[in-house]
Amino acid sequence: MADDDTTAVIAGIQSLLRLVRDIARTSVTGSFKRDCTNLSRRVALLSHLLEEIRDFEGEFRSSASSSSSNCSLSELMAALKAAKSLILSAGSFNHNISPVDLVRDQLKRASERYGGSQDMISLSYGLSSESLAKDSDSSQTLNIDHHHVESKAGDTQSDTLSDDQDENVDQSTNALSEESSLSKPTNAVNSPEDNKKGCSPVIPDDFLCPISLELIRDPVIVSTGQTYDRLYIQRWINGGNKTCPKTRQKLQNLTLTPNYVLRSLITQWCTNHNVDHPSLLLTNRRLKRSDGSFLDVSQDIDLIEAIVHNLTSQSTEERRAAASEVRSLSKRSTDNRILIAEAGAIPVLVDLLTSEDSTTQQHAVTSILNLSIYENNRELIMLANAVPSIVQVLKTGSMQTRENAAATLFSLSLSDENKIIIGASGAIPLLVDLLENGSRRGKNDAATALFNLCIYQGNKGKAVRAGIISALLRMLTDLSGVMVDEALTILSILASHQEAKAAMVRACVIPNIVDHMVNGNSRNKENATSILLSLCKRDDDNLGFISRLGALPPLMELAKNGTERAKRKANSLLGYLQRFQQQIVHDVLTE
Repeated sequence: MADDDTTAVIAGIQSLLRLVRDIARTSVTGSFKRDCTNLSRRVALLSHLLEEIRDFEGEFRSSASSSSSNCSLSELMAALKAAKSLILSAGSFNHNISPVDLVRDQLKRASERYGGSQDMISLSYGLSSESLAKDSDSSQTLNIDHHHVESKAGDTQSDTLSDDQDENVDQSTNALSEESSLSKPTNAVNSPEDNKKGCSPVIPDDFLCPISLELIRDPVIVSTGQTYDRLYIQRWINGGNKTCPKTRQKLQNLTLTPNYVLRSLITQWCTNHNVDHPSLLLTNRRLKRSDGSFLDVSQDIDLIEAIVHNLTSQSTEERRAAASEVRSLSKRSTDNRILIAEAGAIPVLVDLLTSEDSTTQQHAVTSILNLSIYENNRELIMLANAVPSIVQVLKTGSMQTRENAAATLFSLSLSDENKIIIGASGAIPLLVDLLENGSRRGKNDAATALFNLCIYQGNKGKAVRAGIISALLRMLTDLSGVMVDEALTILSILASHQEAKAAMVRACVIPNIVDHMVNGNSRNKENATSILLSLCKRDDDNLGFISRLGALPPLMELAKNGTERAKRKANSLLGYLQRFQQQIVHDVLTE
């Protein structure tokens, strides 16, 4: 019966996976594209969970009846079908819209909302008089390319690499930057009051980027006179496109001119509505400080913009020198990290990750690492689709470049959603390889990144299948003992995963763990006890094994004199051992 249940569950999972992938591939244009893209992106995240369930090697058992699991799968199937139907229905509302009509409608709304003539407002949006003079009956269909936004980095702070999963571990804070540690910026904008109350204002259409349909962060004008968010139009151009996404006109040049008037309008609107926006930090070439004052950074902006411009030079030497300067500036201060990102450096640096010049590549990945220290920049890095290129650097770069790539993945993984994306990118096997074969610093960076990624349950199986258990065991038995702390910490969060637990038992890790519980420092004793507790829960074989290894006396000592966490874990494990021994006595007496 169990085999039949397992077969049914796997078949249901396969059907769900097909449907999820179908939804993820569904493309929608028109008024509801932004909402549909967000929905399909969230549905796509289910694939990682479903794949983990599908690949589970244990036996599926229903807690109540064989029909309960099928019922749950059926409910999920119904919800996913409804989501697909909704997306397809939204696509039926597409209309052919003249770009000139759209621009005129936007100008009319802007004129009514902000006052002034349409000629003045048109300058605010970087619209050329020529584009307004075109025939309004143009039959050209508006065909905007909306890039799939994979993820946005959450607001998370660093914490210590210590606790296991059931204690809500969220982050780790090894100092991973080249010359500076991760820290919360001193001049970060506070969360808006309206957002706390759940009263998010509706963003005016005129402030949305035509490509992303998101609030424009850094408005720039292209040669056709249209305004876009720098990040998205730069990505469009980097993809080899030479036309304006909105008008389909050929771009006469690839110069992106800042639209300061629109930036000012957006900043004012955000201020009036208590909306958080990066432009609030930089206004009229003045940088807002944590105390509310403003610092004139005009000279810094001019210098940084010139350096960023050289990142796209045709000369390999100029690109290398510019990347080196960005690397140097980005490690010095939070202000520099803000200004470098505002200058549009991140998408260009991501492109340089694939440079054939190894020195330029190293400067680029280290610059991205330093920029990621500032929390808001992590979102820009993810939006620039940096992860695949960082993973490629992790695979093929020099040792120092691989070290910084691993550290960058850790920094980006501070967001829970990014853990999923990075885990699905193929980074984990490469990190395990660096953990085994890297330099001392490379091993440390890999360990920290793997720890953070494995906080997400779906990444634990990937790490086990990549061979992380054997690598950690070698670290535990290394006579130098330099990586024992890291190995025990990672094992403590892996031990709750069934596949990891089985791999640990096969690797005969228990005697070594007991030894560290007896002879390790207080931190190692905590983690060793936590690992043993996970391995011995509802497992009489492992309980008997640690009893024979003499674990009882040190556990009693920890329960009495250990740290609070060690006391809690030791008492729980002693409870399991007591019940196990009582059962043995009962079995002997009843024979």
